Amino acid sequence: MSDAGKDAGAPAPASEKTKVGAAPTGRTQLRVGRLVKAHGLKGALKLELYTDDPDGRFTAGATFTLQVPESSPWHGKPLTVREFRWMNSHPVAFFEGVDDRDTAEELVRAILWIDEDPRAVSTEPDAWYDHQLVGLDVVRDEVVIGRIVRVEHLPAQDLLVIRAAGAASDDEVLVPFVKAIVPEVDLAAGRVVVTPPAGLFEPLPESDAEGDSDSADAAAADDDAS
Repeated sequence: MSDAGKDAGAPAPASEKTKVGAAPTGRTQLRVGRLVKAHGLKGALKLELYTDDPDGRFTAGATFTLQVPESSPWHGKPLTVREFRWMNSHPVAFFEGVDDRDTAEELVRAILWIDEDPRAVSTEPDAWYDHQLVGLDVVRDEVVIGRIVRVEHLPAQDLLVIRAAGAASDDEVLVPFVKAIVPEVDLAAGRVVVTPPAGLFEPLPESDAEGDSDSADAAAADDDAS
């Protein structure tokens, strides 16, 4: 699922968005968190949360599908919560079979997914399923400039894959799904509003490119002089 914020206990930056989509299993799943750092010596892991209800999602016995590299010893294995707690305002979890720091280190950067009803509509604020986003018009300055064809879920952030209006079928633009660039999602109107940086949807004018080159040359000259 894609979401503009994180949990209530540890608020997310405005640039974050949480996700629902087709996870590693191919099923419709909700991405609820990422394991970011081993904590202590007993297997605890700090979490980056992608849900507004962490205490409800990370209850004892909750089981997640893991998104990890195929080379990981955890590839293809589920991960079950043993305990979830807040430590100095940071979410920390203990999992079954993760009893020491070395094992916890194997899970750092793993993404956690749970099964979701593909017909469901998200009840979390500013959160959407992939199937709700795919097909929406992409609007900039009240002009339709493309359409969302899919959503890519990366560890750092989600990307909206957009086919620009009039472009070839294989000509796609990757737009970070963050509040600064996608300030509005209007499902009722069938559109998202974007405020992309210059050059994202079209090449920069030659004069701008030359200006950028001149600026880079000037900066390099200043560095040499210093």
